[in-house]
Amino acid sequence: MSIKFLLNGEAVELIDGSPTVTLLDWLRETRAMTGTKEGCNEGDCGACTVMVTDASGAKALNACILFLPQLHGKAIRTVEGFSSPDGALHPVQAAMVEHHGSQCGFCTPGFIGSMVTAHRNGRDDFDDALAGNLCRCTGYAPIIRAAKAAASEDVPDWVQDIAPEVSASALSPETSDELAAWYEANPNGTLVAGATDVGLWVTKQLRELTDIAFLHRCRDLQRIEDQGDHLKIGAGVTMAQLHPVLKEHHPSYAEMVRRYGSEQVRQAATIGGNIANGSPIGDNPPALIALGATLHLRKGATRREMPIEAFFISYGQQDRKAGELVEGVTIPKHADAMRCYKLSKRFDQDISAVCGCFNIEISRGVVTNARIVFGGMAGIPMRAEKTEEALIGQAWNEDNIDLAASMMAIDFTPLSDMRASAEYRLLTAQNMLRRYFAELSGMQVSVLEVKA
Repeated sequence: MSIKFLLNGEAVELIDGSPTVTLLDWLRETRAMTGTKEGCNEGDCGACTVMVTDASGAKALNACILFLPQLHGKAIRTVEGFSSPDGALHPVQAAMVEHHGSQCGFCTPGFIGSMVTAHRNGRDDFDDALAGNLCRCTGYAPIIRAAKAAASEDVPDWVQDIAPEVSASALSPETSDELAAWYEANPNGTLVAGATDVGLWVTKQLRELTDIAFLHRCRDLQRIEDQGDHLKIGAGVTMAQLHPVLKEHHPSYAEMVRRYGSEQVRQAATIGGNIANGSPIGDNPPALIALGATLHLRKGATRREMPIEAFFISYGQQDRKAGELVEGVTIPKHADAMRCYKLSKRFDQDISAVCGCFNIEISRGVVTNARIVFGGMAGIPMRAEKTEEALIGQAWNEDNIDLAASMMAIDFTPLSDMRASAEYRLLTAQNMLRRYFAELSGMQVSVLEVKA
């Protein structure tokens, strides 16, 4: 194994190391670069945020769930490398000093990592860009003021890294053909795309993983193809890449994606990974099922496709053969009635207690088709079939909505856990249907739109 990357402008080559060493551990334990902090060690708090640059640009990423092989052919900047070689502060560092943006200081290197990346990319949506950085001292206001103050300053030359040219790595297939051949030959192997899930297997479950393939260099899996009335989305497309496309075609779905993890997570997490892990609380599957998406699978040279709802069989079980990978998903370009509602304890970067997605067709005041899908209500993302049946062929009015909502007690038997009780989940799902009716009737339903 040979891994080559730039670290704060310095060329680094690693040979014969473990493929599951994280960047955070390597920085702190091998390089004694302790500016990057360990907080949650699961990609939640942002204390370990670094800037990673590749051919697609600069991204803020969590070093705690970023494996070293994922850095092959990239450039990394840590807090030690945000100032100039002669010690001059980066504009966001100077602004943080000027605006008293640091209190205890533990979170500060991660904030600086996110802010430097946002500054380089010319972003000013700081509430989104910094939502993945948590401050224990609740000092967000001066941090936002610092980010705004630095926004107009020029991007310093020293942080404008160019990713190095590298040869192919045995751990990182360059094409989906290479990947499919490898996975067919190693059906018990582990595929790592963004590592936002697999990373926790290592950092929290302390698993020893062998036979790993990293997907970040499979460029053909990172394409979004316009097929006329449909979009084909490669499995390697990140949520950050997907968001602007969804914003154009499916704005409600896009708004949910804006709350999908943090900026750091969205830059790493892929749509294929979110489908393949089969989680009952993954946010993409309910939306994809509501859209009537088609899932594309591949084993070696053999491909097959299916309606995405058929992929999820039961908790922890999917219709995927050994050595078969998720290659992509196709969705319709247009679904004007599509709406997604995400309920979580925190507004930003939190796991859903319930995620409801609705796509109901109405003609002359009568429901002609309905796709109502929930995550968090069962062991798999699942359609509310009895609820749908109660609506189809009926007038689109409040009485029939209430009648259909009552059928959810037949469709689902939700569990109680740390995120919500079973009773609360059922009531929430019913009220999401009522919210959908209200929204399509022209009522204001989003808390983001409420004004004094």
